[in-house]
Amino acid sequence: MNGILIIAHAPLASAFLQCVRHVFPDSDAGVAAFDVQPQTPPEETLAQASLVLKQLGLPQALVLTDIFGATPCNVAQKLADGINTKLVTGMNLPMLLRAVCYRHEALDTLVARALAGASQGVMQVAVTAPQNQVQRINDQDPHDHQQ
Repeated sequence: MNGILIIAHAPLASAFLQCVRHVFPDSDAGVAAFDVQPQTPPEETLAQASLVLKQLGLPQALVLTDIFGATPCNVAQKLADGINTKLVTGMNLPMLLRAVCYRHEALDTLVARALAGASQGVMQVAVTAPQNQVQRINDQDPHDHQQ
């Protein structure tokens, strides 16, 4: 089993963890969140995040962050060794939920699943609002009424 550590700007990491608990109520073990607080020095943030990672108590972990190049990602880069801990940035909810579903797989496979979840979860959805629908030829009322 792989651990999952969410590191993001406050309060995003905790909000993502709440979403995971909403969808998977039994996923508390092995999934943790660390909110990076503004004005906290990076060294202190790294020390606190390192403790949260150790508290997962699992030999391998996937670390997910919100934005590449920002403090949460920079801290996570110092945590991730590339062997027992992998880092993926640009986290979204589909990515996180996919990672939770497949955290029993090998770490490299888990990374691939998370990336697939992220990209497959982003799509344009067709809009079927009345003003966007084609007017029917026999329609007696030429106006689009909206509530």
